[in-house]
Amino acid sequence: MLGRDRLAAMRARRQQTDPPYEMQPSIYEINAELFKEINSIQEFIQQFDRDVTKISDLHSTSLNALDEDRASQNAMELSELTDTTRQLSNRISDRIKALDASSSGASDERIRKTQTAHVRSKFMETLQRYQDVERQYRSRYKQRVERQFKIVKPDATPEEVAAVVNDDPGGGNQIFAQALTSSNRYGESRAAYREVQERHQDIRRIEQTLAELAQLFNDMATLLNQQGEALNTIQAQAAAAAKDTEGGLQHTDAAVLYARSARRKKWICFWITVIVVLAAVGIGVGVYFGQHPPGKSNSNNSNNSTSDG
Repeated sequence: MLGRDRLAAMRARRQQTDPPYEMQPSIYEINAELFKEINSIQEFIQQFDRDVTKISDLHSTSLNALDEDRASQNAMELSELTDTTRQLSNRISDRIKALDASSSGASDERIRKTQTAHVRSKFMETLQRYQDVERQYRSRYKQRVERQFKIVKPDATPEEVAAVVNDDPGGGNQIFAQALTSSNRYGESRAAYREVQERHQDIRRIEQTLAELAQLFNDMATLLNQQGEALNTIQAQAAAAAKDTEGGLQHTDAAVLYARSARRKKWICFWITVIVVLAAVGIGVGVYFGQHPPGKSNSNNSNNSTSDG
């Protein structure tokens, strides 16, 4: 009874002093969290792609809008959607970077790198499409500015057109203002001037977006290069391991062949020994019977019997 009490006291002290055992997440739980994050990022990329399509539609509406109120509302929607899409693209970029950083040294590193490379490639494709859309409409906006300026000044030189289209701070607005004063189509010229100002704002917004997209694309490309180096290292390690395994298998095959050869030699030696022993026994028996023929023994026995009689 006293022994049981001491044992119970020892167990109680151990429970108080030993830290609680924490269950480590299994590889299946880790992979479940990984694929949950991958799926979430893919959903964000799909939303980003849909936003790019909406931005393209709003650009098209802006170019074709005839009603001034409608054009103003469309410009507001385009500005808000552009801001929302910028925030979304930055969030996607941050999550891909975090996923890439978490893959270093992880137990499922190879899976993480592969999945990260997949979502990064999808994101870069959408970034590239967004850049193409913005470049396309920047070109169309500039063409629209050129047409509006030629309404005010049909005989404008290529240099004057370039200054107005590119919103040259050294002379674009001045050239347009001078053309307004000399135009005999004042109402139409003023409307053209207002639209040119709006298009310049659109072009500046597009150029800002293109700069941000280029930065995001470069960030993803940098991760891609780093990922490529890491994958090359993993592939080199895998190739070295495969080579070592192949070398080990070759050594194993050689050992098997050597063992078979040694076993074969043992059996040969065994049978040679058996044959030698049998031959020796045969020779001994032959010598014995050669020296003691059976007929002679019988004859000697008969003669001894006769003499006794």
